[in-house]
Amino acid sequence: MLSLLHIENIAIIESADISFDSGFNVLTGETGAGKSIVIDSLSAVLGERTSRELIRTGAKSALVTAVFTGLPPLSWLEDNGFPAQGEELLLQREIQGDGRNACRVNGRPMTVAQLRELGRQLLNIHGQHDGQLLLDPVCHLGYLDSFGKTAPLLEAYRAAYASVSDLHRKIAALEMDEAERSRRVDTLTYQIKELERAELRPGEDEELNSRRTLLRNAGKLMDAMQEAEFALWGSEDSQGACDLISNAEGAVRSVSQVDKQLEELAEKLTSLRYAAGDAAETLRDLSQDFDFSPEELDQLESRLDVIYRLKKKYGPTVADMLEYLEKCRQELEQIQFADDTISRLAGQVEKARKEAVKRGEALTKARQKGARELQKRVQEELRQLDMPKVRFQTEFAPCTGEDGMDINGMEQVQFLMSANLGEAMKPIQKVASGGELARIMLALKNVLAEDDGVGSLVFDEVDTGVSGRAAQKVAEKMAAVARHKQVLCVTHLPQIAAMADAHFSVEKGERDGRTFTEVKRLDREGREDELARLIGGAAVTPALRKSAGELLSQADRFRSDS
Repeated sequence: MLSLLHIENIAIIESADISFDSGFNVLTGETGAGKSIVIDSLSAVLGERTSRELIRTGAKSALVTAVFTGLPPLSWLEDNGFPAQGEELLLQREIQGDGRNACRVNGRPMTVAQLRELGRQLLNIHGQHDGQLLLDPVCHLGYLDSFGKTAPLLEAYRAAYASVSDLHRKIAALEMDEAERSRRVDTLTYQIKELERAELRPGEDEELNSRRTLLRNAGKLMDAMQEAEFALWGSEDSQGACDLISNAEGAVRSVSQVDKQLEELAEKLTSLRYAAGDAAETLRDLSQDFDFSPEELDQLESRLDVIYRLKKKYGPTVADMLEYLEKCRQELEQIQFADDTISRLAGQVEKARKEAVKRGEALTKARQKGARELQKRVQEELRQLDMPKVRFQTEFAPCTGEDGMDINGMEQVQFLMSANLGEAMKPIQKVASGGELARIMLALKNVLAEDDGVGSLVFDEVDTGVSGRAAQKVAEKMAAVARHKQVLCVTHLPQIAAMADAHFSVEKGERDGRTFTEVKRLDREGREDELARLIGGAAVTPALRKSAGELLSQADRFRSDS
């Protein structure tokens, strides 16, 4: 469960600490007081997308810390290289003014993406926009698959469907009219001949460029080598370095018996003589091997010009051009034998399609079974939410994609409902009122959350459009859910607020010319005042406070009797 939420410099909250209970927690407050900021902060520390615009004016960064306790062992931590949690799991996210984020789990850094993955195993947030998702039939299949736990079947089907789609793409690439085929053959034939005529060799461009650099500097190279040879070998009129070192060696060696240091020096001069001789021999060999002619440079420049013109057409290197040549040969062969290839691929398509249909039918069967169970479970939830006559079911229709399939399966799905006795079943988006949508979404969320392993649920004003008896039923349902999971709820309804185990008030005020939001836990008297405000508005009268007290007593009786 979420035990503590610490917020620093988020919007108009300078600093706040909220200690939640394990059961039903409620946050209330005037519109604009900052209730949504608490939810935004919670979303941020769970790794959801956020913005540096959340940072309080004048602050350099914002920080949100969440402490979770009583969690079962999370294999995700060890699987991703983090130590297993102990008694507490501490999540932190710092949002900096330059847009960077610093995320940590138990003090160890992690990425925002990792924080998001971990956060979704700890807590689910259900907001007002979820009701709009219920109006979109595209989302209905996702709800059904989530409830039916069909992910393995869907993954297997998608792999088979991908094989069918890939084969269709290959066939489509080979199918062309005769005129187009003839044009493509002419183009490929010309390109292949042009590249083959060039007789390119791997790495040839690099070798030629290196040789050209050498030839362009031939004069400078010859002068340098001659000068070096003269310095080492000398001439008829002067001794070179080799002779001079040899003379020095002989002179020192003639007296080396006198002193040990002279003996060591003689050995060094001997090594130096050998090294100088080796260098002189190498220079002589290089001079003899260096063969240069202006005609070679002209030929080399001409060859590089050919390669340059081909590079502009076929690739930046000789290796790229040779790879392109091989692709052209393969494509030409495919076109020339296209009919045979298409026939062979068509056989593969049929085999792959049968496999996809087989897996698709297994997926459909699982979905239909899940739909029957979902209908039963949702209608039971709706009965508890004071909607006993509402009928809910899932409609299956054939997929309109090629071969009766698409990436999601072999059917289209949408939720139907009948709000009143005797009325025909119609798409939910056409008949549900705002209050009905809120309760249907609450029913769905409760059903889906039962087995998801997440221990905490957050409901952000999902009671919009609900009032009166229906509001009381929603409150009782949330209290019932809170017996098994921790529930956090932002609400404006006194019936829901009265049912809470822990009630927090979010209040906005001003101090020293700045706006501040404070979150404080209410005692019994404070709850009566807050419920009276929710019932009657700003003016809290004794009658309203009495009504608030009756609501709290009624909630106490419900909890004790349940």
